[in-house]
Amino acid sequence: MMGALCQLRDVVAAALVLQRRGLVDVTNPIEAVRASRALRKYGSFGGLITHAADRYGDATGLVDEAGTLSFRDLERGSNALARGLSRKGIGAGAVIGVLERNHRGLTLALAAAGKIGAKVVLLNTGFAAPQLADVCARENVSAVVADEEFTALLDVLSKDIKRIVGWASGATTLPTLDAIAGDEWTDPVPAPSRQGGMVLLTSGTTGTPKGAPRKRVSPLQSAQLLDRIPWPANSTYCVAAPMFHATGLATCSLGLALGNRVVLARRFEPESVLASIADYEASTLILVPTMLQQILDLGPDVLARYDTSALKVIFAAGSALSPDLCRRTAEAFGDVLYNLYGSTEVAVAAVATPGELRAAPGTVGRPPVGCTLAAYDEQRRRITEPGRTGTLFVSSGLSFAGYTDGGTKESVDGLLSSGDTGHFTADGLWFVDGRDDEMIVSGGENVFPLEVENLLADHPAVAEACVLGVDDQDFGKRLRAFVVRHPQADLDADGVRTHVRSALARHKVPRDVIFLDSLPRNETGKVLKGALRKEYR
Repeated sequence: MMGALCQLRDVVAAALVLQRRGLVDVTNPIEAVRASRALRKYGSFGGLITHAADRYGDATGLVDEAGTLSFRDLERGSNALARGLSRKGIGAGAVIGVLERNHRGLTLALAAAGKIGAKVVLLNTGFAAPQLADVCARENVSAVVADEEFTALLDVLSKDIKRIVGWASGATTLPTLDAIAGDEWTDPVPAPSRQGGMVLLTSGTTGTPKGAPRKRVSPLQSAQLLDRIPWPANSTYCVAAPMFHATGLATCSLGLALGNRVVLARRFEPESVLASIADYEASTLILVPTMLQQILDLGPDVLARYDTSALKVIFAAGSALSPDLCRRTAEAFGDVLYNLYGSTEVAVAAVATPGELRAAPGTVGRPPVGCTLAAYDEQRRRITEPGRTGTLFVSSGLSFAGYTDGGTKESVDGLLSSGDTGHFTADGLWFVDGRDDEMIVSGGENVFPLEVENLLADHPAVAEACVLGVDDQDFGKRLRAFVVRHPQADLDADGVRTHVRSALARHKVPRDVIFLDSLPRNETGKVLKGALRKEYR
């Protein structure tokens, strides 16, 4: 009974957030009913496109390299594509792997899949062939929509998997999304016999990515993003974060739901993003922290060439946001940075506002509506005192029910482990101290590599850094720092150690310092620590 009451409370609170932010109008029940019907009929993304077309009509919904599409164009195009896919034998129960960059083809494929009841597996555009083969086999993929640049990778897949090109720069022998939609009718399609759902993949930085299914449609999905962030409506969003990742997909969906023009680019170029913000007077920029760092690294002279004064929200998620990056962003763009902490498995955990990031750079903020964030000790007792580090557990109402391979995450008191360690302060702000499995014990002392990484990021000569624990014959474990210097910077290993020693205890000083030209990263900007461990074993 108590659980049901809590769930009802969260739903009511979510509805109030949606009303406050303008996503729904409770004074117009007909519109609310239409939105609910569309989501039940076509799933989260297909239903979103149908509802947005009904609400915003011929207003521009999407801009990419091929031009502009109105909300009605997106609806009609996805209807035609749904019919075309059905004619190719792809319907309810099919599993479609989508290997596409940010462009209209990805948006139309997701909407069409929802309208035919197919499950979508969002594939990482940075996959190597073995990863692609493993994931498609495990997820029982029966068709793949891939941009032309990735079609060579498809040779590793079973011959009975259908192949479709999502974006073609020239002639191709494979069927394309445009050709499949062809002359198909564009009026609404019948509801599928069942909803397909979606599978998001974990980052796979230490191995083959795991599949985390997303089947539920809930007002909490939007409310948790809207609660602590004043997302603009009827404006322009530049979505630089890849849409195969939850950050890009969720915020693109939210932008469309609020009637915004969403600007997409297939490849991330820091200066091109600034140009898009200026050209479209964009109010919102969605990216991952490494993209934000690359934009800031262009320097004040380049930044000054572009008018970014329309920006009201810079939204960063997907990996840790260092205190230095928080400060630099505020200096360059003002108080517009919002940081979301979450994961593929737990969904949203906390959101930090510009005021919180200015007062406490590096914080992940506070849980939004419907979310609970707690820290537990090694005996899984809940930590109640500020400043004490423990394993972070989350309840968001949207946490996954388990990986597609049958595995799951640890659960305590109905909360799911995020895999991170962290703590909260006396005023209720949360901080992530590092990955639970990356904490090392060096000479009997607990050491979190992320603390050292953040300190190194503050050094004026350091462009980026990664710190790992490695085996040590005398101390059990020690720290190894991988450092990328700014061009022409004068910094050696002793300088790195001196910088750390000046602020942290001796057992936190890296014994090894390795300088690199760049850190290996995946498409969402996360450092491939497994690759570093393997290469520098």
